[in-house]
Amino acid sequence: MTQFIDKKENGDIARWSFNEGEGGRTRDSVTGIWDPIEFALAQGRYQPPQTPRWAEGIGGQALLFDGYSTYIRRSASDIASPKDGLTISVWIAPGTYDLCADNRPSTIVNQHDREGAEGFLLGIGRHGAWTFQLGIDGIWTELWTDAADATAVVPLQTWSHLAAAYDGQAGKMKLFLNGEIVAARDVPKDSVLTPSQTDLLIGRNNQGALLAEAFIMNHFDGRMDELFISARAMSDAEIKGLYLEGVALCGGTVPELAPQDFILPREMFIRDRHRPQYHVTTPGHWMNEPHAPFYYEGRYHLFYQFNPKGPFFHYLHWGHSVSEDLVHWRDLPPALRPEPGIDPDGVWSGSATYDEEGQPALFYTTGNHSLKPNQQIGLARPRDGGKSDPDLIAWTKRSKPVLMLDQDEELLDEFRDPFVWRDQDRWVMLVGAGLKNRGGTALAYVSDDLENWTPCGPFYESDPSKYPFLGTAWELPVLLPLRDQGGNRTDKHVFVVSPWGPGAVADIRYWIGRYDSAHIRFVPDHEEPRLIDYGDFHFTGPSGMVDPKTGRSILFTIAQGERSPEIDYDSGWSHGAGMPVTLTLLDDSTLGVSPIEEIALLREETLLDVRNVTLEAANLLLDGIHGSMLEIELELQAAGRTAIALRRSPGGEEETVLYCDRDRSEIGVDRTRSTLDPKERTRGIQSGPLALGEQSLRLHVLLDRSLIEAYFNGRKCMTTRTYPSRLDADGLRLDASPGAVVERLTVRRMGGAYSYTEI
Repeated sequence: MTQFIDKKENGDIARWSFNEGEGGRTRDSVTGIWDPIEFALAQGRYQPPQTPRWAEGIGGQALLFDGYSTYIRRSASDIASPKDGLTISVWIAPGTYDLCADNRPSTIVNQHDREGAEGFLLGIGRHGAWTFQLGIDGIWTELWTDAADATAVVPLQTWSHLAAAYDGQAGKMKLFLNGEIVAARDVPKDSVLTPSQTDLLIGRNNQGALLAEAFIMNHFDGRMDELFISARAMSDAEIKGLYLEGVALCGGTVPELAPQDFILPREMFIRDRHRPQYHVTTPGHWMNEPHAPFYYEGRYHLFYQFNPKGPFFHYLHWGHSVSEDLVHWRDLPPALRPEPGIDPDGVWSGSATYDEEGQPALFYTTGNHSLKPNQQIGLARPRDGGKSDPDLIAWTKRSKPVLMLDQDEELLDEFRDPFVWRDQDRWVMLVGAGLKNRGGTALAYVSDDLENWTPCGPFYESDPSKYPFLGTAWELPVLLPLRDQGGNRTDKHVFVVSPWGPGAVADIRYWIGRYDSAHIRFVPDHEEPRLIDYGDFHFTGPSGMVDPKTGRSILFTIAQGERSPEIDYDSGWSHGAGMPVTLTLLDDSTLGVSPIEEIALLREETLLDVRNVTLEAANLLLDGIHGSMLEIELELQAAGRTAIALRRSPGGEEETVLYCDRDRSEIGVDRTRSTLDPKERTRGIQSGPLALGEQSLRLHVLLDRSLIEAYFNGRKCMTTRTYPSRLDADGLRLDASPGAVVERLTVRRMGGAYSYTEI
């Protein structure tokens, strides 16, 4: 395999060509040292151990850095220290940029102590600006490229050659992009580097900012190849030669990369025994609420809050999935990412609508920490209307926000999560907000063109003295029309919010009522807000759509994962979406909730289907059924308490129990024995009221590894999580009072939502 020729003379310190292409070690050809590669999934905490990822590089292989856990550490005692000269040369293709927490760059290679003004660092800053930083004569010295100069910025998802040179005798620092100088500064002549005794790290800042327990910021994310460090200042011509040498290695043409090449392979997580497989998830890393669903040209599109840098909440993008049936999905590259100007600090939640030509438009919350509030409303449209891009991968943002919060003494500095819909010949937008001393609200706006919006005041507000759990502001407002169980239109809507702020209980709350289109107001039928789901903070982050194919009102949610940062780090993923649910108006004017009917397309095999059997007979049949990806439909008539244990070990040492207590008119989930792992957080009993009267219990359960969703008589749901430690915790068992009749029991094995090859 072709690689650079080693030149051990002239002070070469180290060279990693990354041509191994497999395994968990890489060789420095100057010293002959084999360096281990750190990688979270190598621990094999919940699935078999995996080695770091490799891919095509410059004339050979390249190492892929995942943005949070992949890095190489070389002991300070095993690396030479440069003095009056230093050159670093490397080929990189960044997957994403970084917020640069604490003003520390996402690091390519470093051995430094910024506060001690020691050592050196080469890294990438916000939005592609990049930097060479040195401790020179005890003074920390930084050279940066201009982020506004497009010719000097490191482009995303494209191979670039970066070089940095320090010449102490001449008093110069220089940066080269693809062989050309893009930044330079003078430093004292005849200066020397102040050595650092820290370890040398590749891909990780050795003084990265701490985010949360296990997560250290300022990692490199992307492909890296041909990293070379020399203890002398190479000339401009020599650095140009390094660039040309790399181009020659790949036959004179640098390999082209596409956004799809940077999608995490979800195959890495298929054997994780806790990761859901038939629900929407990110390819890997962090997922927050799904949002902006719409149907266009035969495809459903769903976006979601996504951090491509790792399984933690930070630097949010809009992930993107597409489906033809709402249950089988394909991963697409992120649709929106933070950019200089309108949304430098994050692309936060929003919604979708159709413009005057019937094309989709995305409304989203822009993150800009230099403003107060740090949230405005942005607009993005498909780059070509889907003509040459049927998956709508490419979107163009409006350069300026369409809406910002008016400075008003009555309003808090909270302004986010636009929800937009077409109302006859105009559009209406709701934005989550808060009123000082009056609690949460959604502010209403109208527009004739989607770009100019007129305020209409609060859409609805409640009394915080009566309902303090609604917090001081509302997030993610959603308004959907309700049809009856026969699919007929009614004059009712459901208004959904997520409480935020001091005192808030962040479960989805709703009111049923009338939408006053003339005044852009909501008039509820009941003052007290209600819960759809009684689980423990797992059914959250609402977004919704009216399906143009069927007229259904569909609600999408996030299914929170509830785990510690340490576990998320080791797993490589965090959170996932709940199954979309259809909302209807029941005969008694209450809300009906049920999973979308398309889940039938996920059914692979019927494991059990019986009618009118005793409890004992049903349990005998269940003894032979095991699995962690199941659909269960149960109809049972019994007095007192009825329960079904899921993810149950043979002796019941671990189990999660769904129950219905008729005497107390209560449904709930008992997780006191869900896991024997003391590091998992799934604990306690969650419950809520539901009176069944004389009706049989009708329970519909979706079990997807750690995710459990249970629907009780189409009226309430219970979303929860379970993380059993035992590999044999995959059984089922019923419990009920004597004389119980199992009127129906069906158990099906479910297939996955994504098509991919197991590694």
